[in-house]
Amino acid sequence: MPELTVYEKPTCTTCRNLAMLLQERGIEFERVNYHVDPLPEEKIRDLLRKAGVGPHEVLRKKEPVYKELGLDTRDVSDDELIQLMVEHPQLLQRPIVERGERAVLARPPERVLEILP
Repeated sequence: MPELTVYEKPTCTTCRNLAMLLQERGIEFERVNYHVDPLPEEKIRDLLRKAGVGPHEVLRKKEPVYKELGLDTRDVSDDELIQLMVEHPQLLQRPIVERGERAVLARPPERVLEILP
């Protein structure tokens, strides 16, 4: 069973580049397309904790829904932002890589090396 989990959107170029990097190094990993299987609130909180970041640091500001929800013009609490990421997975930056008690936002993909053995 792979010890690495990649939360991604398969059509994302950065996600594809990360997959190539891992495959070139012979590293097995599990892929989770969180646009098809949205992450529950607890999982998002867990990944943020493991990565040592807050929801504002993994927010995709270029998504149309960001403006539609008025996130560009109002202050939003961490709790509300996490709830919005549950409802609108496209707001969550990708790819996020999880390994045990650590996680990293792999942008650029080489950041994954920080959590590899």
